[in-house]
Amino acid sequence: MSETIQLILTFIYSLTIIGTVVVVISENRNPIRTLSWVMILILLPVVGLICYYFFGQDTRKMKNISVKYQKQIKKHSFDKILTTDKTKIYSKYLPLMSLLEKTSNSPVLYGSEVEIIIKGSRKFAALMTDLENAKHHIHMEYFIFYNDETGNMVKEMLMKKASEGIEVRFLYDNVANWMVPEKYYQEMTKSGVQVSSFMEVKLAAFHSKVNYRNHRKVVVIDGKIGYMGGMNVSNNYNDADFAWRDTHIRISGKGVHGLQVTFLTDWCSSGKPLIKDKIYYPECDPHTNNLMQISTGGPVSDWQNLLLATVQIVTNAKKYVYIQTPYFLPTNSLLQALQITALGGVDIRLMVSKKSDSSYVDWASKSYYEELMNSGLRIYELQDQFIHAKTMVVDDFISVVGSANMDFRSFESNFEINCYMYDKDISLKMKDIFIKDMKGCKIIELKEWKQRPWYKKILESVMRLFAPLM
Repeated sequence: MSETIQLILTFIYSLTIIGTVVVVISENRNPIRTLSWVMILILLPVVGLICYYFFGQDTRKMKNISVKYQKQIKKHSFDKILTTDKTKIYSKYLPLMSLLEKTSNSPVLYGSEVEIIIKGSRKFAALMTDLENAKHHIHMEYFIFYNDETGNMVKEMLMKKASEGIEVRFLYDNVANWMVPEKYYQEMTKSGVQVSSFMEVKLAAFHSKVNYRNHRKVVVIDGKIGYMGGMNVSNNYNDADFAWRDTHIRISGKGVHGLQVTFLTDWCSSGKPLIKDKIYYPECDPHTNNLMQISTGGPVSDWQNLLLATVQIVTNAKKYVYIQTPYFLPTNSLLQALQITALGGVDIRLMVSKKSDSSYVDWASKSYYEELMNSGLRIYELQDQFIHAKTMVVDDFISVVGSANMDFRSFESNFEINCYMYDKDISLKMKDIFIKDMKGCKIIELKEWKQRPWYKKILESVMRLFAPLM
């Protein structure tokens, strides 16, 4: 009898695996990603099926996620409030501008003042001052908002402002903050802070949506001052310790409207009422000649727009491309774009950490080094800090700062946000920051790299097979 049951279960499981493989193939995704999932499903019994349930499903065809959020996004009608000025941008960058407008409805915003922040102490000092001076509303969303000294400092300020009658809305990623007790948010709510979790997952260990997280870091104060970039709210940015080296920006002016759209869309998507009052988009006089586009990406978009923009920027570079990223797991299109551009004589430099906070990602990342260096790209490993910045600076004109890493997860699975700036002064500052960071790096020499132990090469190659799934 037991043998019969075992045969029946084996038959059912085999049919399930075959059906799942057919689904994976029929989705017509990147062949490399498809092959990776097929291998996992076949070679890892049960475990492979569980992994696919959590991390492998194509959300662009799943109504349980896409319909809800896309309908909410389409309800927004902020075009009349946002300002587009195409006449002030160099003609060679019009294709990039058009790409971002068409794929993520990101108009060009004129006249913002931008402060580039690379120290946690500066970010949180400025943020606390701006929060203290808020007159009408505070909107804040973070991927990670830790229950530590830094998190409690910001939390207390939010509660204080809410008690003063300021509108305070706080949005956090549900899964990334599992370890934060519910009492933490209840205290905020009691003080008057409106709290919501993005794509809340009940019984997360049994839910496939656990894979799709809101990785954005956005603050909007009175619709006039905004923050975005790579920094979460945690003690990781305490300058006295082994700090994370990150990049954030403080925006004043029209660019804040782009952040406001993002926050209010996410707020609505979390189940809260749609907010589109013009009071949240106050008139802003131009501070500078800066031009920027605030562009979001996520698993519900029809386009992988942040990836498309990155490839477009790299392939159209004429002089140099400097990249900083904590995780480097490029898609095939990005890998080829980097190689083509480097082979064409453009100075491409990639800065990563000697050791990140994820050893298996490090192994997979290193598997790309040799073929990149063969094309002329130079790789710099930051030795004594974990570089968490997600930036690009190109040809003394384009600068990118945001939340998106150079990996499959940021380009395909996470909800991300990047700021694309067309400004020579800002790009020169970004370039100077990169060059200064190089002083703490070791450049990887191709000849030396080829001589690393054979077992490392094998481990890197094995881990690379899983790169599309990380």
